[in-house]
Amino acid sequence: MECIKFDYSKICSFVGKEDFAALQPEAQKALKGLLEGTCRGNDFLGWLNLPEEISEEELAEIEKTAADLRSRTQVVVVIGIGGSYLGARAVIEALSDSFHNYESAGMKVIFAGHNISEDYYYELQNFLENKEFGICVISKSGTTTEPAIAFRLLKELLEKKVGREEAGRRIVAITDAAKGALRSLAEQEGYRTFVIPDNVGGRFSVLTPVGLLPIAIAGFCIRDLVHGAIDMRNNCLRQEISPALEYAIARTALYRKGYAVELLANFHPKLHYITEWWKQLYGESEGKENRGIFPTGADFTTDLHSMGQYIQEGKRILMETVISITRPDYKVEIPVDEDNLDKLNFLAGKRVDEVNKMAELGTQIAHVDGGVPNMKVIMPALNALYIGQLFYFFEFACAISGSILGVNPFDQPGVEAYKNNMFALLDKPGYEEASRIIKAKL
Repeated sequence: MECIKFDYSKICSFVGKEDFAALQPEAQKALKGLLEGTCRGNDFLGWLNLPEEISEEELAEIEKTAADLRSRTQVVVVIGIGGSYLGARAVIEALSDSFHNYESAGMKVIFAGHNISEDYYYELQNFLENKEFGICVISKSGTTTEPAIAFRLLKELLEKKVGREEAGRRIVAITDAAKGALRSLAEQEGYRTFVIPDNVGGRFSVLTPVGLLPIAIAGFCIRDLVHGAIDMRNNCLRQEISPALEYAIARTALYRKGYAVELLANFHPKLHYITEWWKQLYGESEGKENRGIFPTGADFTTDLHSMGQYIQEGKRILMETVISITRPDYKVEIPVDEDNLDKLNFLAGKRVDEVNKMAELGTQIAHVDGGVPNMKVIMPALNALYIGQLFYFFEFACAISGSILGVNPFDQPGVEAYKNNMFALLDKPGYEEASRIIKAKL
């Protein structure tokens, strides 16, 4: 079985062997704390052994529920925000046909609850008006503002279309095992439910029903995704120095040299939402106590024509990690043109992927020459198995690098600030004093 690889050879002119050696004891201490459950945030380590612990019964129930929703509907709206939708969307986007997004065997999966745009919801309601649709709502509490608004709107629309009883058959809730508004509603209405484990944070939840059910609804093999994660878990836990540990050390060594921004780049447009998932994983895990690497992303070669200038010659704060896919799924050759007005006949007969790979290599050389340390994560192919490996690779490395940084990688206290201000401005009951204070600032 092939496995994704990590190549950090192009950063050796930026950090020396002594820098790597100095970090080894810290990395091993972080690894020990993770494996022994003594690290900060150790009550949220459920993701660590999750791939091995998913039962056949749970996978079968997810597949059965997905098949039933597919049989009843043309469209399923997945409602969630942050980790409650990014992992699923990343996989579905990566595995879908580029021009039939979220569509497989006639089933369309779309997303809501990740914004509060009135125009978005007006257009979504119009789109669903003449569709047979269902809802997969994902929220541990059921009171997070963005998904709660979306669910209220779409639940009302669905019940008007098909009646409360049939709507109950078309709604699946993924929520807390015992408490919260969504759990109470699901029990009251008889919705089918799946549980978000208490010891798995949202951004680490893609291999729980949070990610697996929407992916199965879209028609993709969740078992391959899980098997890939198991492969990488075994790789990480059975080797003293795994690729994920090397990645954590390499990015930390660069951070300590002043490279405070990490650009995750790709040369395949289907990886865009993998980057969005990664941004949340690392941003929420490490951005604390005025510390942390700022995670951002770029889609190449597209963004080389917009951000390439800054990357090449801007302030030297960037490190770059490229996800590189070895084998494309299809073969397309560049034809000969008799007139050759575009001067491209020197490429005639070459596969488009060969040109893309040379663009990738040429970009790496240019960026390194320009002072941007460059690392590479190599995926043999873009399929569910290797995406499963990739998710676990990044999760494991994130836990290690966050621990080395000295923060709790598994909490996110800072995300409450905007919510508290929003509630105060909207005069939510219980926020009267906060409302008085914040309105005085306006």
